[in-house]
Amino acid sequence: MAIVKPFKAVRAPRDKAALVSSKSYEIYTQEMLNAKLAFNPYSFLHVINPGYKYHKQDITGEQRFKLVHNRYLEFKEDNIFLQDEAPSFYIYQKTTPTHTFCGIIAATSVEDYHNDVIKKHESTLRTRELLFENYLKNTGFNAEPVLLTYPDNTTIESIIEKYKSSRPEYEFSTTDKDLHLLWTITEDEDLETITKAFGNIDTLYIADGHHRSTSSCLLAQNLAKDNPNHTGKEDYNFFMSYLLPESQLSIYEFNRFIKDLNGLSPDEFLIELDTYFRIENRGQELYKPKEKHHFSMYLNGEFYALYLRKSVYNFSDTLSELDSEILYRTVLKPILGIEDIRNASKIMYSQDKSDGLELKTKVDSGDFKVSFGMQATSIQEIKKIVDAGLIMPPKTTYIEPKLRSALTIYEFL
Repeated sequence: MAIVKPFKAVRAPRDKAALVSSKSYEIYTQEMLNAKLAFNPYSFLHVINPGYKYHKQDITGEQRFKLVHNRYLEFKEDNIFLQDEAPSFYIYQKTTPTHTFCGIIAATSVEDYHNDVIKKHESTLRTRELLFENYLKNTGFNAEPVLLTYPDNTTIESIIEKYKSSRPEYEFSTTDKDLHLLWTITEDEDLETITKAFGNIDTLYIADGHHRSTSSCLLAQNLAKDNPNHTGKEDYNFFMSYLLPESQLSIYEFNRFIKDLNGLSPDEFLIELDTYFRIENRGQELYKPKEKHHFSMYLNGEFYALYLRKSVYNFSDTLSELDSEILYRTVLKPILGIEDIRNASKIMYSQDKSDGLELKTKVDSGDFKVSFGMQATSIQEIKKIVDAGLIMPPKTTYIEPKLRSALTIYEFL
């Protein structure tokens, strides 16, 4: 049963929320980052880019992490960040031009992560785990929640709808035309109802934030070892999450772009593909798969439709049924010689939220020889694979919403 609890968020006052919160740091180019830092003194980017104050952009490692902590303290000293007086759940709604997402920001348990109540669908890189664990240890806070999903629940939804009828604590739009709303839940009865409702849910699934959750759990283990009075109730035993009903997730596919044909000519490559696929040349007609086990390919100036020959492919488990895994087992590894799809330099991934034209433009540019597209993976497929104890290939899903940093901050040290 899932352990979900309210917490005392550190956050900006109502009048500064739009100025303080930011997109995830990794999204910004250096030019965009410099512009934000130059014209917005309230931006959270000043906290996580602390060298800007000293006109130094190349501060790295533990020195940078300690400066992040110092900038964070300055924001608190200047009352840009204030801590709520009472533990709360936070309803956060993000409305884009095409979707509305509405869920609850809460503290979730590292124990649930270790006990497989919170399940993951991606592998994590040890180097990134250790790097972010060191960041958390030095800064003492987390400003970007892990995205978790759960089966739609009428009890939780009724509480959310109750608060949405009142004025939100935050209400602002951003330049990408997204509307952000936030309500605080502080009534004891509602806090207890939500806590019990999540307590009746068997499994939460990580949709986005695998490294953040793994690093938080690693830090909790290390802090527990160093604490002779450890009880399991300390704040470091929890990490901040945004819990969203399954029906509200938006899942997109990733396209694959390959730099060479592993020594094959285009015609030789097509002959190799014929073993596992029925191939249709679509010429200049843009093709996007409408069924599972169908793939689009752009090669040598033409689009192709690839239909898996199911009679010659071995569906051995739930992972083998996944289109990204099928492409790896039938094409990327045996024909194109890509063994390690996580680290291979000859493959590049790009999320597909458009009409698929990127398959053509990137190959026509000369940077790649061939590209592949597929249908998006469903939440049912993800859960089926996770529940079987299997891990999906990297870059199988691009999941939204992408969350803003510093709307709420979770302090654990």
